[in-house]
Order: sequence, then structure tokens, then C-alpha cells
Amino acid sequence: MGHPERDADLLREVSPLFHAERIRAPLLIGQGANDPRVRRQESLQIVEALRRLGREVEYVEYPDEGHGFFRPENRLDFYRRAEKFLARYLGGRTDQV
Repeated sequence: MGHPERDADLLREVSPLFHAERIRAPLLIGQGANDPRVRRQESLQIVEALRRLGREVEYVEYPDEGHGFFRPENRLDFYRRAEKFLARYLGGRTDQV
């Protein structure tokens, strides 16, 4: 990925956080609170940046997950949320489960 100090310019250039104004489509973010790869704070930073810009963003966090949703109840919950999210923004139907 890069060294935070030596590659600061490159990291800033490729980070979505520093280009949030270019995000136009609604965004759904699912986060495992114990994710070792994508820190919770990083997800919250992009959510806050998009909300400041008045963009549509939905954030859901699972306190008992890491990177990926392995617990069946969390996976099903996120799938339901994604289905509703996509139906809302792309049209179409959704099953009310």
C-alpha cells in the first residue's frame, strides 16, 4: 500500500477520503467493528465527509465482526439492507422480510 510518511502524496492521491466530492452515487457501507484491515475510524471518516457534502450514505456496523461478515445473522441482515438500498436507489421491488 505505501509508507505513511514516504508515500504521503501517493496515499492522499488514491484515498477516497480526499476525493469525496467526486462521489455522486448513494453509498452503503457495512463495517465490522473489529476489522483489522479497514479500521472503523477510516469508514467513519468517509461517512462524515459524505454527509457534510449532503451525499446519501448509509452506514451499518456489526460489533461482533471483523473483515467480512461471517455470522449468518449479520450476513442476512446486511443482505436485507443491501436489497432495500438497491431497490430505493435503482428501483425495482424488494421482499419485505
